[in-house]
Amino acid sequence: MALQGASPADKVAVTMDGSRILVVDDDAGIRALLSDFLEQHGFAVSTAANGAAMDRALAAGDFDIAVLDVMMPGEDGLSILRRLTARGGPPVIMLSAIGSDVDRIVGLEMGAEDYLPKPCNPRELLARIRTVLRRHRRIPDVPEPRGERLRFAGWQVDMATRLLTDPDNVVVTLTDGEFRLLRAFIEHPRRVLSRDQLLDYSAGNDSESYDRAIDVQVSRLRRKLERGAKPDGPKGNATDELVRTIRNEGYMFTAEVRPA
Repeated sequence: MALQGASPADKVAVTMDGSRILVVDDDAGIRALLSDFLEQHGFAVSTAANGAAMDRALAAGDFDIAVLDVMMPGEDGLSILRRLTARGGPPVIMLSAIGSDVDRIVGLEMGAEDYLPKPCNPRELLARIRTVLRRHRRIPDVPEPRGERLRFAGWQVDMATRLLTDPDNVVVTLTDGEFRLLRAFIEHPRRVLSRDQLLDYSAGNDSESYDRAIDVQVSRLRRKLERGAKPDGPKGNATDELVRTIRNEGYMFTAEVRPA
């Protein structure tokens, strides 16, 4: 929703449900696309068509992050980035149709947090935004593992040592990403978790994963859990029931989690 009297080029979000993002791009179509997509994922988004419109938006309120196009008529994105960095503005992710290594390095050296070539997948931009927000502690970091042993469907996991053993007491090795995903599941058992929630719960501060990568991680975790499948688990302990796919919603960890 735009504030009364605001032009289409100066759309200002009035909802405060999530972190505030400022999208600066001279392409109205890109502004609309990114704004709609990011708002669907819980962010409050304002847009600006150029540096002057950006200055007006910044004067009207604070932002947690800015997404800034490089190639714009008048003042270009690098000049705007220089101004934002000098005055301690919000962290910036640069978008550029050029996308060369030299331009990316220049943008990063000038203070950009990240740099994506255009056209970019909005889901990847979303993942980069989340990473930058975590880095600046604008959304909660993943909690540290609790120092306790937990049991589910015959399995045991030590949250402090990250040691996972199957029902036959055989150690199953997990990657860092797989353990974070398992931890997210066992800390939220028997609840439907969306891909976005799993990203927030399981992604590390330096993660650049996006939501479809969660599907890959779930598949890998299922294959490892399958090694210890026992008939006394939920519905025969089939792994697609330990981590159940909920169509159009996400995943649910169906096992009961208890102290070991």
